[in-house]
Amino acid sequence: MFYFRYTTPDGARDPYPLGEWDGTGGPLSLEGARVRANELSARYRAGARDLRAVLETEEREARREREAVARAESDAKARAGATLGALLDAYADALESRKRASASAVRAALRRHVCEAWPLLWQTPADDVTTDDLMPILTRLTDNGKLREAAKVRSYLQAAYNAGMRARTTASATPALRSLRIRTNPARDLGTIEGASKARERALSVAELRAYWTRVRDMPDQEGACLRFHLLSGGQRLDQMARLTLADYDDEQATITIRDMKGRRSSARVHVVPLIPEAVSAMVAMLPAMPEGELGNADGGRRHREGDFLFTATAGKSGMASSTAYLRCREVMEAMLEAKELPGGTFSLNDIRRTVETRLADLGVHSDVRAQLQSHGLGGVQARHYDRHDYLHEKREALERLHQLISGSGSKVVPLRKTTSAA
Repeated sequence: MFYFRYTTPDGARDPYPLGEWDGTGGPLSLEGARVRANELSARYRAGARDLRAVLETEEREARREREAVARAESDAKARAGATLGALLDAYADALESRKRASASAVRAALRRHVCEAWPLLWQTPADDVTTDDLMPILTRLTDNGKLREAAKVRSYLQAAYNAGMRARTTASATPALRSLRIRTNPARDLGTIEGASKARERALSVAELRAYWTRVRDMPDQEGACLRFHLLSGGQRLDQMARLTLADYDDEQATITIRDMKGRRSSARVHVVPLIPEAVSAMVAMLPAMPEGELGNADGGRRHREGDFLFTATAGKSGMASSTAYLRCREVMEAMLEAKELPGGTFSLNDIRRTVETRLADLGVHSDVRAQLQSHGLGGVQARHYDRHDYLHEKREALERLHQLISGSGSKVVPLRKTTSAA
Protein backbone atom coordinates (compact mmCIF):
# COMPACT_ATOMS: atom_id res chain seq x y z
CA MET A 1 0.00 0.00 0.00
CA PHE A 2 1.31 3.47 -0.88
CA TYR A 3 0.98 6.29 1.69
CA PHE A 4 1.69 10.00 1.67
CA ARG A 5 2.85 11.07 5.09
CA TYR A 6 2.50 14.68 6.19
CA THR A 7 2.38 16.67 9.44
CA THR A 8 -1.05 17.87 10.57
CA PRO A 9 -1.61 21.36 12.06
CA ASP A 10 -1.41 19.87 15.58
CA GLY A 11 2.00 18.31 14.85
CA ALA A 12 0.90 14.68 14.36
CA ARG A 13 2.17 12.51 11.53
CA ASP A 14 -0.70 11.32 9.29
CA PRO A 15 -0.13 8.55 6.71
CA TYR A 16 -2.75 9.25 4.04
CA PRO A 17 -3.41 6.11 1.88
CA LEU A 18 -2.93 6.55 -1.87
CA GLY A 19 -3.85 3.05 -3.00
CA GLU A 20 -2.57 -0.51 -3.34
CA TRP A 21 0.47 -1.33 -5.45
CA ASP A 22 -0.34 -2.92 -8.78
CA GLY A 23 2.31 -5.57 -8.06
CA THR A 24 -0.06 -7.11 -5.54
CA GLY A 25 -3.22 -6.62 -7.60
CA GLY A 26 -3.91 -2.97 -6.80
CA PRO A 27 -4.56 -0.15 -9.29
CA LEU A 28 -1.52 2.01 -8.52
CA SER A 29 1.96 1.67 -10.02
CA LEU A 30 5.11 3.10 -8.40
CA GLU A 31 5.22 5.87 -11.00
CA GLY A 32 1.56 6.63 -10.44
CA ALA A 33 2.05 6.79 -6.71
CA ARG A 34 4.93 9.27 -7.13
CA VAL A 35 2.76 11.50 -9.37
CA ARG A 36 -0.08 11.46 -6.81
CA ALA A 37 2.36 12.14 -3.94
CA ASN A 38 3.83 15.14 -5.80
CA GLU A 39 0.30 16.53 -6.32
CA LEU A 40 -0.50 16.24 -2.60
CA SER A 41 2.88 17.71 -1.66
CA ALA A 42 2.21 20.74 -3.84
CA ARG A 43 -1.21 21.25 -2.19
CA TYR A 44 0.33 20.87 1.28
CA ARG A 45 2.97 23.50 0.55
CA ALA A 46 0.23 25.76 -0.88
CA GLY A 47 -1.51 25.83 2.51
CA ALA A 48 -3.71 22.72 2.76
CA ARG A 49 -2.14 21.66 6.05
CA ASP A 50 -5.10 19.54 7.21
CA LEU A 51 -4.83 17.57 4.01
CA ARG A 52 -7.06 14.62 5.00
CA ALA A 53 -10.01 16.91 5.95
CA VAL A 54 -9.64 18.87 2.67
CA LEU A 55 -9.55 15.70 0.56
CA GLU A 56 -12.52 14.13 2.37
CA THR A 57 -14.54 17.32 1.87
CA GLU A 58 -13.70 17.33 -1.82
CA GLU A 59 -14.70 13.64 -2.07
CA ARG A 60 -18.08 14.34 -0.42
CA GLU A 61 -18.72 17.18 -2.85
CA ALA A 62 -17.69 15.00 -5.80
CA ARG A 63 -19.99 12.23 -4.54
CA ARG A 64 -22.91 14.65 -4.25
CA GLU A 65 -22.23 15.88 -7.77
CA ARG A 66 -22.14 12.33 -9.12
CA GLU A 67 -25.37 11.49 -7.33
CA ALA A 68 -27.03 14.64 -8.67
CA VAL A 69 -25.96 13.74 -12.20
CA ALA A 70 -27.27 10.19 -11.71
CA ARG A 71 -30.60 11.50 -10.40
CA ALA A 72 -30.88 13.91 -13.30
CA GLU A 73 -30.20 11.10 -15.75
CA SER A 74 -32.73 8.88 -13.95
CA ASP A 75 -35.34 11.66 -13.94
CA ALA A 76 -34.70 12.34 -17.61
CA LYS A 77 -35.15 8.64 -18.39
CA ALA A 78 -38.32 8.48 -16.30
CA ARG A 79 -39.58 11.68 -17.89
CA ALA A 80 -39.01 10.24 -21.34
CA GLY A 81 -41.07 7.20 -20.37
CA ALA A 82 -43.79 9.22 -18.62
CA THR A 83 -45.49 10.15 -21.87
CA LEU A 84 -49.06 11.24 -22.41
CA GLY A 85 -49.72 7.81 -23.87
CA ALA A 86 -48.27 6.08 -20.81
CA LEU A 87 -50.48 8.21 -18.58
CA LEU A 88 -53.65 7.47 -20.56
CA ASP A 89 -52.89 3.75 -20.71
CA ALA A 90 -52.16 3.66 -16.96
CA TYR A 91 -55.45 5.45 -16.30
CA ALA A 92 -57.38 2.88 -18.35
CA ASP A 93 -55.51 0.08 -16.54
CA ALA A 94 -56.52 1.62 -13.20
CA LEU A 95 -60.18 1.63 -14.29
CA GLU A 96 -59.89 -2.04 -15.21
CA SER A 97 -58.29 -2.90 -11.86
CA ARG A 98 -61.27 -1.24 -10.14
CA LYS A 99 -63.58 -3.25 -12.40
CA ARG A 100 -65.18 -0.14 -13.90
CA ALA A 101 -67.50 -1.08 -16.75
CA SER A 102 -66.37 1.96 -18.72
CA ALA A 103 -62.69 0.89 -18.83
CA SER A 104 -62.73 -0.69 -22.30
CA ALA A 105 -64.72 2.21 -23.80
CA VAL A 106 -62.36 4.77 -22.25
CA ARG A 107 -59.28 2.94 -23.55
CA ALA A 108 -60.77 2.60 -27.04
CA ALA A 109 -61.71 6.30 -27.22
CA LEU A 110 -58.28 7.48 -26.05
CA ARG A 111 -56.50 5.15 -28.47
CA ARG A 112 -58.67 6.23 -31.37
CA HIS A 113 -58.79 9.99 -30.76
CA VAL A 114 -55.32 10.56 -29.26
CA CYS A 115 -52.90 7.73 -30.10
CA GLU A 116 -54.01 7.12 -33.69
CA ALA A 117 -54.94 10.72 -34.51
CA TRP A 118 -51.97 12.43 -32.77
CA PRO A 119 -49.08 9.91 -32.49
CA LEU A 120 -46.38 12.54 -31.76
CA LEU A 121 -48.43 14.02 -28.93
CA TRP A 122 -49.00 10.49 -27.58
CA GLN A 123 -45.18 10.12 -27.25
CA THR A 124 -44.68 13.55 -25.62
CA PRO A 125 -43.78 13.61 -21.89
CA ALA A 126 -47.05 14.19 -20.04
CA ASP A 127 -45.63 17.07 -17.97
CA ASP A 128 -44.51 18.82 -21.16
CA VAL A 129 -48.00 18.75 -22.69
CA THR A 130 -49.86 22.07 -22.60
CA THR A 131 -53.52 22.99 -22.87
CA ASP A 132 -52.80 24.26 -26.38
CA ASP A 133 -51.43 20.83 -27.29
CA LEU A 134 -54.63 19.11 -26.15
CA MET A 135 -57.05 21.51 -27.84
CA PRO A 136 -56.64 20.06 -31.38
CA ILE A 137 -57.84 16.67 -30.09
CA LEU A 138 -61.19 18.20 -29.17
CA THR A 139 -61.32 20.62 -32.08
CA ARG A 140 -61.02 17.78 -34.57
CA LEU A 141 -64.03 16.05 -33.02
CA THR A 142 -66.18 19.16 -32.74
CA ASP A 143 -65.40 20.16 -36.33
CA ASN A 144 -66.79 16.77 -37.38
CA GLY A 145 -69.94 17.34 -35.36
CA LYS A 146 -69.02 14.75 -32.70
CA LEU A 147 -69.82 16.98 -29.75
CA ARG A 148 -70.74 14.25 -27.31
CA GLU A 149 -67.58 12.28 -28.14
CA ALA A 150 -65.49 15.44 -27.67
CA ALA A 151 -67.05 15.96 -24.25
CA LYS A 152 -66.22 12.38 -23.27
CA VAL A 153 -62.58 12.64 -24.42
CA ARG A 154 -62.21 15.94 -22.53
CA SER A 155 -63.52 14.23 -19.41
CA TYR A 156 -61.15 11.27 -19.88
CA LEU A 157 -58.11 13.56 -20.30
CA GLN A 158 -58.97 15.52 -17.18
CA ALA A 159 -59.61 12.39 -15.16
CA ALA A 160 -56.33 10.79 -16.31
CA TYR A 161 -54.25 13.81 -15.29
CA ASN A 162 -56.11 14.10 -11.97
CA ALA A 163 -55.49 10.41 -11.28
CA GLY A 164 -51.80 10.81 -12.14
CA MET A 165 -51.36 13.75 -9.79
CA ARG A 166 -53.24 12.05 -6.93
CA ALA A 167 -51.21 8.85 -7.38
CA ARG A 168 -48.05 10.57 -6.10
CA THR A 169 -49.57 10.89 -2.62
CA THR A 170 -52.12 8.06 -2.59
CA ALA A 171 -50.96 4.73 -1.19
CA SER A 172 -53.75 2.79 -2.91
CA ALA A 173 -52.94 4.17 -6.38
CA THR A 174 -51.62 1.74 -8.97
CA PRO A 175 -47.78 1.61 -9.18
CA ALA A 176 -47.92 2.41 -12.89
CA LEU A 177 -49.69 5.72 -12.23
CA ARG A 178 -47.45 6.59 -9.27
CA SER A 179 -44.26 5.93 -11.21
CA LEU A 180 -45.18 8.59 -13.78
CA ARG A 181 -44.82 11.38 -11.17
CA ILE A 182 -47.31 13.66 -12.86
CA ARG A 183 -47.01 17.23 -11.57
CA THR A 184 -49.20 19.28 -13.92
CA ASN A 185 -52.73 19.09 -15.30
CA PRO A 186 -53.01 20.92 -18.63
CA ALA A 187 -56.42 19.28 -19.23
CA ARG A 188 -57.85 21.21 -16.28
CA ASP A 189 -58.27 24.35 -18.38
CA LEU A 190 -59.98 22.69 -21.34
CA GLY A 191 -63.32 24.44 -21.81
CA THR A 192 -66.64 22.60 -21.82
CA ILE A 193 -68.05 21.43 -25.13
CA GLU A 194 -71.14 23.50 -25.80
CA GLY A 195 -74.11 21.57 -27.11
CA ALA A 196 -72.71 18.19 -26.06
CA SER A 197 -75.13 17.60 -23.21
CA LYS A 198 -78.57 17.93 -24.68
CA ALA A 199 -80.80 16.22 -22.17
CA ARG A 200 -83.42 13.98 -23.74
CA GLU A 201 -86.98 14.54 -22.61
CA ARG A 202 -88.86 11.81 -24.47
CA ALA A 203 -91.14 9.75 -22.28
CA LEU A 204 -93.78 7.48 -23.75
CA SER A 205 -97.39 8.26 -22.95
CA VAL A 206 -99.50 5.65 -21.21
CA ALA A 207 -101.04 4.61 -24.54
CA GLU A 208 -97.61 4.40 -26.20
CA LEU A 209 -96.16 2.43 -23.29
CA ARG A 210 -99.05 -0.01 -23.39
CA ALA A 211 -98.57 -0.46 -27.13
CA TYR A 212 -94.83 -1.06 -26.55
CA TRP A 213 -95.58 -3.62 -23.83
CA THR A 214 -98.11 -5.42 -26.00
CA ARG A 215 -95.55 -5.79 -28.76
CA VAL A 216 -92.63 -6.96 -26.59
CA ARG A 217 -94.96 -9.29 -24.66
CA ASP A 218 -96.01 -10.98 -27.91
CA MET A 219 -92.48 -11.26 -29.35
CA PRO A 220 -90.72 -14.66 -29.39
CA ASP A 221 -88.80 -15.23 -26.17
CA GLN A 222 -85.36 -15.05 -27.75
CA GLU A 223 -86.15 -11.59 -29.14
CA GLY A 224 -88.50 -9.95 -26.67
CA ALA A 225 -87.62 -11.45 -23.28
CA CYS A 226 -84.77 -9.02 -22.65
CA LEU A 227 -87.04 -6.03 -23.40
CA ARG A 228 -89.72 -7.41 -21.10
CA PHE A 229 -87.21 -7.99 -18.31
CA HIS A 230 -85.74 -4.50 -18.78
CA LEU A 231 -89.13 -2.81 -18.50
CA LEU A 232 -90.55 -4.95 -15.69
CA SER A 233 -87.42 -4.50 -13.54
CA GLY A 234 -87.82 -0.73 -13.68
CA GLY A 235 -85.61 0.24 -16.63
CA GLN A 236 -82.27 -0.60 -15.00
CA ARG A 237 -79.04 0.44 -16.72
CA LEU A 238 -78.13 -2.05 -19.45
CA ASP A 239 -74.42 -2.31 -18.70
CA GLN A 240 -75.17 -3.13 -15.07
CA MET A 241 -77.80 -5.70 -16.02
CA ALA A 242 -75.32 -7.35 -18.39
CA ARG A 243 -73.04 -8.10 -15.40
CA LEU A 244 -75.74 -9.94 -13.45
CA THR A 245 -75.04 -13.62 -12.77
CA LEU A 246 -76.78 -16.43 -10.92
CA ALA A 247 -74.93 -15.34 -7.78
CA ASP A 248 -76.83 -12.05 -7.92
CA TYR A 249 -80.26 -13.72 -8.02
CA ASP A 250 -82.07 -14.59 -4.80
CA ASP A 251 -84.71 -17.15 -5.67
CA GLU A 252 -86.36 -17.07 -2.24
CA GLN A 253 -86.70 -13.28 -2.11
CA ALA A 254 -87.16 -12.92 -5.90
CA THR A 255 -84.55 -10.17 -6.14
CA ILE A 256 -81.47 -9.32 -8.17
CA THR A 257 -78.51 -7.47 -6.69
CA ILE A 258 -76.86 -4.88 -8.92
CA ARG A 259 -73.52 -3.36 -7.97
CA ASP A 260 -73.75 0.22 -9.13
CA MET A 261 -70.37 1.85 -9.87
CA LYS A 262 -71.81 4.76 -11.85
CA GLY A 263 -70.41 8.19 -11.04
CA ARG A 264 -67.41 8.82 -8.80
CA ARG A 265 -68.04 6.05 -6.33
CA SER A 266 -64.86 4.39 -5.03
CA SER A 267 -66.87 1.27 -4.17
CA ALA A 268 -70.03 -0.14 -5.69
CA ARG A 269 -73.43 0.73 -4.24
CA VAL A 270 -75.40 -2.44 -3.60
CA HIS A 271 -78.72 -1.97 -5.40
CA VAL A 272 -81.34 -4.66 -4.75
CA VAL A 273 -84.20 -4.85 -7.23
CA PRO A 274 -87.28 -6.96 -6.48
CA LEU A 275 -88.71 -9.00 -9.35
CA ILE A 276 -92.43 -9.44 -9.84
CA PRO A 277 -93.46 -12.88 -11.20
CA GLU A 278 -93.70 -11.58 -14.78
CA ALA A 279 -90.12 -10.27 -14.57
CA VAL A 280 -88.86 -13.64 -13.31
CA SER A 281 -90.61 -15.32 -16.24
CA ALA A 282 -88.95 -12.88 -18.66
CA MET A 283 -85.56 -13.52 -17.08
CA VAL A 284 -85.92 -17.28 -17.57
CA ALA A 285 -87.32 -16.81 -21.09
CA MET A 286 -84.04 -15.24 -22.25
CA LEU A 287 -82.59 -18.75 -22.19
CA PRO A 288 -83.22 -20.94 -25.26
CA ALA A 289 -85.75 -23.74 -25.05
CA MET A 290 -84.17 -27.12 -24.35
CA PRO A 291 -84.44 -29.53 -27.33
CA GLU A 292 -86.66 -32.52 -26.75
CA GLY A 293 -84.81 -35.30 -24.95
CA GLU A 294 -81.68 -33.23 -24.23
CA LEU A 295 -79.94 -33.77 -20.93
CA GLY A 296 -77.75 -31.11 -19.43
CA ASN A 297 -77.85 -27.83 -17.56
CA ALA A 298 -81.49 -26.87 -17.29
CA ASP A 299 -83.02 -23.67 -15.96
CA GLY A 300 -86.68 -22.95 -15.54
CA GLY A 301 -87.79 -26.46 -16.42
CA ARG A 302 -87.38 -26.56 -20.19
CA ARG A 303 -84.63 -23.94 -20.60
CA HIS A 304 -81.02 -24.62 -21.54
CA ARG A 305 -78.23 -22.78 -19.70
CA GLU A 306 -74.57 -22.71 -20.74
CA GLY A 307 -73.28 -20.01 -18.38
CA ASP A 308 -74.10 -17.95 -15.30
CA PHE A 309 -75.18 -14.65 -16.84
CA LEU A 310 -78.84 -13.66 -16.37
CA PHE A 311 -79.33 -10.83 -18.87
CA THR A 312 -78.11 -12.73 -21.89
CA ALA A 313 -78.51 -13.62 -25.54
CA THR A 314 -76.00 -16.49 -25.41
CA ALA A 315 -77.68 -18.94 -23.03
CA GLY A 316 -75.79 -17.37 -20.14
CA LYS A 317 -72.28 -17.62 -21.58
CA SER A 318 -71.97 -13.83 -21.58
CA GLY A 319 -73.94 -10.76 -20.63
CA MET A 320 -76.04 -9.21 -23.37
CA ALA A 321 -74.35 -6.48 -25.39
CA SER A 322 -76.19 -3.16 -25.12
CA SER A 323 -76.21 -2.91 -28.91
CA THR A 324 -78.27 -6.11 -29.14
CA ALA A 325 -80.93 -4.78 -26.78
CA TYR A 326 -80.95 -1.40 -28.56
CA LEU A 327 -81.42 -3.08 -31.93
CA ARG A 328 -84.35 -5.15 -30.70
CA CYS A 329 -86.00 -2.08 -29.21
CA ARG A 330 -85.45 -0.16 -32.44
CA GLU A 331 -87.23 -2.87 -34.42
CA VAL A 332 -90.22 -2.58 -32.07
CA MET A 333 -90.17 1.21 -32.34
CA GLU A 334 -90.17 1.10 -36.16
CA ALA A 335 -93.10 -1.31 -36.15
CA MET A 336 -94.98 1.02 -33.83
CA LEU A 337 -94.24 3.98 -36.09
CA GLU A 338 -95.57 2.11 -39.09
CA ALA A 339 -98.73 1.21 -37.14
CA LYS A 340 -99.13 4.88 -36.08
CA GLU A 341 -98.83 3.97 -32.40
CA LEU A 342 -96.31 6.71 -31.63
CA PRO A 343 -97.92 10.15 -31.82
CA GLY A 344 -95.02 11.46 -29.72
CA GLY A 345 -92.41 10.35 -32.26
CA THR A 346 -89.47 7.98 -32.14
CA PHE A 347 -87.83 6.68 -28.97
CA SER A 348 -84.90 4.51 -27.93
CA LEU A 349 -84.27 2.06 -25.13
CA ASN A 350 -82.78 4.89 -23.05
CA ASP A 351 -86.20 6.54 -23.07
CA ILE A 352 -87.80 3.50 -21.43
CA ARG A 353 -85.93 4.22 -18.20
CA ARG A 354 -87.20 7.81 -18.22
CA THR A 355 -90.67 6.64 -19.13
CA VAL A 356 -90.81 4.27 -16.16
CA GLU A 357 -89.97 7.06 -13.72
CA THR A 358 -92.40 9.47 -15.37
CA ARG A 359 -95.30 7.04 -15.34
CA LEU A 360 -94.57 6.01 -11.73
CA ALA A 361 -94.59 9.68 -10.77
CA ASP A 362 -98.00 10.01 -12.45
CA LEU A 363 -99.18 7.08 -10.32
CA GLY A 364 -98.14 8.92 -7.16
CA VAL A 365 -95.07 6.82 -6.36
CA HIS A 366 -92.86 8.92 -4.07
CA SER A 367 -89.64 10.33 -5.52
CA ASP A 368 -87.58 8.53 -2.83
CA VAL A 369 -89.00 5.18 -3.96
CA ARG A 370 -88.38 5.99 -7.62
CA ALA A 371 -84.79 6.96 -6.83
CA GLN A 372 -84.26 3.75 -4.89
CA LEU A 373 -85.79 1.69 -7.69
CA GLN A 374 -83.54 3.15 -10.38
CA SER A 375 -80.50 3.88 -8.18
CA HIS A 376 -80.09 7.56 -8.93
CA GLY A 377 -79.92 10.75 -6.92
CA LEU A 378 -78.71 8.88 -3.82
CA GLY A 379 -75.45 10.71 -3.19
CA GLY A 380 -76.66 12.99 -0.40
CA VAL A 381 -75.57 12.81 3.23
CA GLN A 382 -78.92 11.43 4.36
CA ALA A 383 -78.97 8.62 1.79
CA ARG A 384 -75.32 7.71 2.36
CA HIS A 385 -75.19 7.80 6.16
CA TYR A 386 -78.62 7.78 7.75
CA ASP A 387 -81.28 6.14 5.56
CA ARG A 388 -80.77 2.39 6.05
CA HIS A 389 -84.29 1.34 4.96
CA ASP A 390 -84.04 -1.07 2.00
CA TYR A 391 -87.34 0.08 0.38
CA LEU A 392 -87.81 -3.47 -0.91
CA HIS A 393 -91.55 -3.56 -0.23
CA GLU A 394 -92.09 -0.11 -1.74
CA LYS A 395 -90.05 -0.96 -4.84
CA ARG A 396 -91.95 -4.20 -5.39
CA GLU A 397 -95.27 -2.40 -5.01
CA ALA A 398 -94.15 0.25 -7.53
CA LEU A 399 -93.23 -2.45 -10.06
CA GLU A 400 -96.57 -4.17 -9.56
CA ARG A 401 -98.35 -0.90 -10.21
CA LEU A 402 -96.24 -0.39 -13.33
CA HIS A 403 -97.27 -3.83 -14.58
CA GLN A 404 -100.94 -3.06 -13.89
CA LEU A 405 -100.58 0.18 -15.83
CA ILE A 406 -98.93 -1.29 -18.94
CA SER A 407 -101.20 -4.34 -19.02
CA GLY A 408 -104.29 -2.18 -18.72
CA SER A 409 -105.52 -4.01 -15.64
CA GLY A 410 -105.62 -0.99 -13.37
CA SER A 411 -103.94 2.26 -12.29
CA LYS A 412 -105.63 4.67 -14.63
CA VAL A 413 -103.63 7.85 -15.17
CA VAL A 414 -105.51 11.12 -15.66
CA PRO A 415 -103.21 13.97 -16.73
CA LEU A 416 -103.97 17.31 -15.11
CA ARG A 417 -104.04 20.30 -17.45
CA LYS A 418 -104.20 23.94 -16.57
CA THR A 419 -107.55 25.51 -17.55
CA THR A 420 -108.63 29.14 -17.84
CA SER A 421 -112.12 30.49 -17.29
CA ALA A 422 -113.79 32.96 -19.61
CA ALA A 423 -113.84 36.56 -18.46
